[in-house]
Amino acid sequence: MLKGRINKIPVAVGAGLLLFALLGSSILAVKMTGLLDQWTGNGQTQSQFKLTPKQEKSEVLPLVSLPPQARASKLEAIASGSKSLDQQRARYLLASDLIEQKQGEKALKWLEGLDTEYSVLASQISVKRAQAYELMGDKAKAEAAWNAILTNHPTQPVAAEALYALGESNPEYWNQAIAKFPSHPSTHEIIRQRLSKNPKQSALLLVLAKSNPEGQGMGAIRERLVNEFAAQLKPEDWEAIAFGYWETMEYERAAQAYAKAPRTPLTAYRVGRGYQLRGKRIEAKAAYQQLLRDFPDAKETGLGLRRLASLSKSDEAMQYLDLAIKKFPDEAAEALLTKANILEAKGSATSASDARKSVLTQYKTSDAAAEYRWKIAKTMAAARKYKEAWQWAQPITTNNPDSPLAPEAAFWVGRWAAQMGRPKDATAAFEHVLAHYPESFYAWRSAHSLGWNVGDFTTVRDLKPEIVSPQVRPTPPTGSAALKELYQLGQNQSAWTLWQAEFKNRLKPTVAEQFTDGLINLGIGRHQIGINKIWYLSLRDTPEERSQWKDLRQEPAYWQALFPLPFLESIISWSGQRQLNPFLVAGLIRQESRFEPKIRSVAGAKGLMQVMPGTGTWIAEKIQLKDYNLENPDDNIKLGTWYLDHTHQEYSNNSLLAVASYNAGPGNVSKWISKYGFNDPDAFIEMIPFGETKGYVESVFANYWNYLRIYNPEIAQSLAKYSPAQSVVSRQ
Repeated sequence: MLKGRINKIPVAVGAGLLLFALLGSSILAVKMTGLLDQWTGNGQTQSQFKLTPKQEKSEVLPLVSLPPQARASKLEAIASGSKSLDQQRARYLLASDLIEQKQGEKALKWLEGLDTEYSVLASQISVKRAQAYELMGDKAKAEAAWNAILTNHPTQPVAAEALYALGESNPEYWNQAIAKFPSHPSTHEIIRQRLSKNPKQSALLLVLAKSNPEGQGMGAIRERLVNEFAAQLKPEDWEAIAFGYWETMEYERAAQAYAKAPRTPLTAYRVGRGYQLRGKRIEAKAAYQQLLRDFPDAKETGLGLRRLASLSKSDEAMQYLDLAIKKFPDEAAEALLTKANILEAKGSATSASDARKSVLTQYKTSDAAAEYRWKIAKTMAAARKYKEAWQWAQPITTNNPDSPLAPEAAFWVGRWAAQMGRPKDATAAFEHVLAHYPESFYAWRSAHSLGWNVGDFTTVRDLKPEIVSPQVRPTPPTGSAALKELYQLGQNQSAWTLWQAEFKNRLKPTVAEQFTDGLINLGIGRHQIGINKIWYLSLRDTPEERSQWKDLRQEPAYWQALFPLPFLESIISWSGQRQLNPFLVAGLIRQESRFEPKIRSVAGAKGLMQVMPGTGTWIAEKIQLKDYNLENPDDNIKLGTWYLDHTHQEYSNNSLLAVASYNAGPGNVSKWISKYGFNDPDAFIEMIPFGETKGYVESVFANYWNYLRIYNPEIAQSLAKYSPAQSVVSRQ
């Protein structure tokens, strides 16, 4: 076995995770590709988000992705030229690179007078100047430079860096930093140093808990607050602590903290849900009942009633379900289906049938109606009644276009039409998937069915698609002008530091703020957090937020952020040596680790491709590799691609079986082949009995397809004919 189970949802994923738990288990029906809802526009709507920079003729921005040594000579030529925005950018990048290389004196040359010319980064230039003097060992000039920042930029976040530097000799400066810039990383370092000397400072612990819930070691900070200072905490303090627990999926602790937070429908619901997610049925039921008493009309109560029903015996459950049906239209369809199941178990088949018919008539646009239709359709298909299956599934594509089941249903409508000898209907269905659900696994299957050169399970490993990465970074949709400029210049750490000070709305970020937060996290290599922050935007539920999210989906930068390509050089190199499609390798890595080099599963699998240590030793012996580190990206990809090649060889280069074996092991795959046969790979996937493996296979190939449509011009241009807003590389 190559790997063990790994948490596919990150420890801290931003505000979206809060909505994930609020919305509940229906979200788990999503095939975990990193996508939830489907794009439904026609590509003609004007987006309110403009992430692609204006088409300026910049010589500097395309150099941002290059290593310092590779871009130095070109930057020097531009920096020595006539005055322009490019010249200012080149000077700043050269100075930043030199400071990283600890060459302060050379950096000062490029910084001289730059702050007056390059005003957007004037405060950042002042920091670079102070850092250069420090590298030179000139304490007097460094101190003067830090003081100049306090004089010229007293309210800018860079002042926190100056206060930190000056406070090493005068503690009063550190007091000012804590008071004025509580969320700045320099302030957090000050707090940690003070806590190391005197841990009994609840006020400082609270600053960290409120302003840095995702920071390293914050679990221990929250534990100390709860265990040592509970009597001193106010309700709003408990809410911040609960938020941190919820973000890190410590649901029972979150429930306990939310019980002491300000009483709102949301906090009351999370008390119940937190207990329920940890199997505390009695506590969960009591909390939901309290929610019903305190907030009888809140939307959270409607979902709470369905949760209550799931924790209750049938007669009591029916009462809660009836109340949900009567008072909460958004929950009525799901409640009716649950009620139908209870009635059927009690022998009331007619009443159960009536309840299900109500779902299809009164709530035909609900996800519950789609789920019921799809269940019947699959039953009919299993009995080879393709016409009946088609008739049950086809309305999902029109009545339930935003259901997670819609792309799957549309694809199989096409497959069943083909099996009934209706090729025109089949083609129309496949084109419908490409037009409306271009990011889905079923879009790939539809593209293949239409004859596109996208690979099939037996050919995909051998494809060598062209890869075109964007030359210029997008502009974050929010934040200061300095933040946007730093991000475009690839100054990832500086952008992240500035964003920590600017990002005030952590508990309830706007769509623009959450997307920006995702971009900034991706920039500093926190790929898991960044990807998931962006993905969880799909769970926004107000009309305005969903409209903003759909606008974002029209931007190439959204998809490039959701499907980034870090470690591309190693992926291309080792994929080439193993004769593997690099996009297939990238898709597998994205599913396994979200590109986190040091991630470790519960079973002990390590790194990007989640290689078990024992498997790593076995592979290393095979390839005579004496020295390796599974947390090193290149080493991990070297070993993981060898194993992926090995699983392909075991199954005659069938990538479906190879990927399934990578997840579930060859023994299970062999059993499934023997039991179900393998005449139809799409049908085989539907019959995989391990829900995790079925989702894993679909996710890996959906990832593959998204990398192909995003970074391969040929496929992007073909797809643009059906879904213009999804054309990505063709619009660079």
